[in-house]
Amino acid sequence: MSVVNILKWVSGGLEAFFGIPVIGGTIILSFLWTPLAFMFVLHLVTLIFAIITNKNKHGSILGIITSCIAWIPIVGMVMHIITAIFLLIDAYREFKYEI
Repeated sequence: MSVVNILKWVSGGLEAFFGIPVIGGTIILSFLWTPLAFMFVLHLVTLIFAIITNKNKHGSILGIITSCIAWIPIVGMVMHIITAIFLLIDAYREFKYEI
């Protein structure tokens, strides 16, 4: 499994976790939006690796956008869920072709 694929699984899983309405929002607010900054950096690193290895970049770009606007309560939750779907589907497709 490639580094890009592992990063997509991890970032997609974290996005799905932060998309859970009460739990994700509570964790993000209790850490004063620090998880959004962490996710921004994680998506940026994933994007750089995707560019280097010529893999799909749309999930990481969407993740960067999500990290920038996720401080808006309902919009953030929806964006986390959409980003998780994109990243996890993309990671699954790449995993399927690697086998």
